[in-house]
Amino acid sequence: MIQAIKVPEIGENVESGVVVAVHIKTGDTVAVDDTVIELETDKALVEIPSPFAGRVTEVLAEAGAQMNVGDVIARVETEGEAANAKDDAPTSIHETQDPASENESSDEKTSPAPAPPAPDTETEDLSPVPESGAKEPTPAPAPPPSRTAAPAAPSIRRLARELGVDIVDISGSGPGGRITEADVKTHVRQRQSGDSMTAGSPPLTGTPAMPDFSRWGKIDIEEMETVRRLTAQSTAASWATIPHVTQFDEADITGVVAFIDKQALKVEKAGAKLTVTAVITRVCAEALKRFPRFNASIDVANRRIILKQYVHIGIAADTPRGLLVPVIRDADQKSIVDLAKAIGDLAQRARNKKVKPDELEGGSFSISNQGGIGGVGFTPIVLWPQVAILGVSRSAVKPVFMNDRFEPRTVLPLSLSYDHRIIDGADAARFLRWICDGLEQPMTLFLD
Repeated sequence: MIQAIKVPEIGENVESGVVVAVHIKTGDTVAVDDTVIELETDKALVEIPSPFAGRVTEVLAEAGAQMNVGDVIARVETEGEAANAKDDAPTSIHETQDPASENESSDEKTSPAPAPPAPDTETEDLSPVPESGAKEPTPAPAPPPSRTAAPAAPSIRRLARELGVDIVDISGSGPGGRITEADVKTHVRQRQSGDSMTAGSPPLTGTPAMPDFSRWGKIDIEEMETVRRLTAQSTAASWATIPHVTQFDEADITGVVAFIDKQALKVEKAGAKLTVTAVITRVCAEALKRFPRFNASIDVANRRIILKQYVHIGIAADTPRGLLVPVIRDADQKSIVDLAKAIGDLAQRARNKKVKPDELEGGSFSISNQGGIGGVGFTPIVLWPQVAILGVSRSAVKPVFMNDRFEPRTVLPLSLSYDHRIIDGADAARFLRWICDGLEQPMTLFLD
């Protein structure tokens, strides 16, 4: 029988990707889990395996083409029905599928369109009444417009439910009118600010039309890369949704530098490079346990605060494709050596397009270290739905007055951006000062 190999659900909020390489051709024989294409998504380079074994009868994927979740990559002639696969639904590269996502996919295919809402019987009738008093027959009400939801991935539908919005009220801006994560966030933001659109109104873009720059001189135009486009969408949504405030402080890391110099060779033998980022990550992990509101998310639609019992810290990585933030799971349970290994590994694979989509998700706090580039301070943007991010700038040796004299000390500038809806300025100052104390006097981590 003929089976279709389709683009599977790759990761949370991943809807499409660009085909980088096609590894099969018509007439080839493939086995289960053989790689058929390499797909570059907004987040990573993913190898798509075949869920079937058989002979390839048709290849629809082409290098350079964009494919969405559910699109057919190729068709394979098999001897029997493949286990754990259905021809009428996209497969998954994960071992298990979210039951909620599976139910949503089934609902999209089998459920009829939602019934139109009943006419509003409470609206006052303002039509003129004939002077004779004769009652004219009431015209039949016009049928309400259809409320069919635009196409959206199960993960997007789940996000809409979690934010308390109806998916049919959201206008999609993606390919073919698909609803994206940014569309959901924009709708929530407009509703919270009281600027939600009435039914039938055109979507608000918030961006004026660009002028014709060629009127004033020669220009070059280049397409936005996928990572840059994703960064633009997420940072714009975060900036518009979160009321940002940034707290600044400085940490004396003279002792940290001495510690790194002394332990560098030992850590290198263990297969890692000891850096200030690894030390800061460990201190932040402890700080998040003592200040739980910095390890939380705010659910405005349902008036709730979600306090996370895990500590997953994202480390911003500068890559040729743009900014990526791979996440270190359970950072509070790892040693500094383990953190150094994880940071180096994730950063290297992010630059080489080898990081997996699920390694870019689930962060509860983020760190952006620009010290290797330069600068004396910056205000990082909080990555929604997180509520805080720590910015690290370049350290410098400065004269510090201590012990009745000036001494040369290595001083590290830190900047903490936070969501003012859930965190107050005094809390932010205490949190950042605790991190500074942890870097200056590590034994303070064990006082409580």
